[in-house]
Amino acid sequence: VYLARLHGVSKPAATAKAEELLERLGLGERMKDPLESLSLGNQQRAQIVAALTHNPHALVLDEPFSGLDPMAVENTLEVLRDVADTGAPVLFSSHQLDVVERLCDELVIIADGEIRAAGSRQEIRDANTVPAWDLHADADTGWVRGLTGIEVTEFDGGFVRFRADSPQAADTVLRQAIERGTVHSFTPVRPHLTEIFQEVIR
Repeated sequence: VYLARLHGVSKPAATAKAEELLERLGLGERMKDPLESLSLGNQQRAQIVAALTHNPHALVLDEPFSGLDPMAVENTLEVLRDVADTGAPVLFSSHQLDVVERLCDELVIIADGEIRAAGSRQEIRDANTVPAWDLHADADTGWVRGLTGIEVTEFDGGFVRFRADSPQAADTVLRQAIERGTVHSFTPVRPHLTEIFQEVIR
């Protein structure tokens, strides 16, 4: 409330907003406790409330999910989405790439002080991964290894994951699989941000 009042928010409005955020982030029962008595995760949540109580025009956070349990991460994600939905840009740094992948529209990967990749999730995927597909069929898929323009990365009987140097090469795999038996699924592989990050910073 004090920090919000420094930004010109009235005491009643600041109190109402702070209490609402504390409840949403699971700190309602601890509202009267000294900050020092809270766990590190709860202190982190209190800091997020302090940053949001004055309805900022922009939000800059450093590792906002550090020390939070999975439920607290979900609650914090929901609150940050609400902030972004008001039009306020939310900029944060994090090594929790699964959360980054779910929340962010634009990403920047930095390593050794250099920007290694930047753009939307899809742009970063497209620029830093070789197209790959998963094929599940009822027949053995070992024949895929012999096709031109195909690199098999995983194989287990009726399952094969492969990279293709062109969409036409991938189409060839699908056509031949259909000719050889029943195809249960044929899907592009969408690598997680963690995999892309490891590739980009090498």
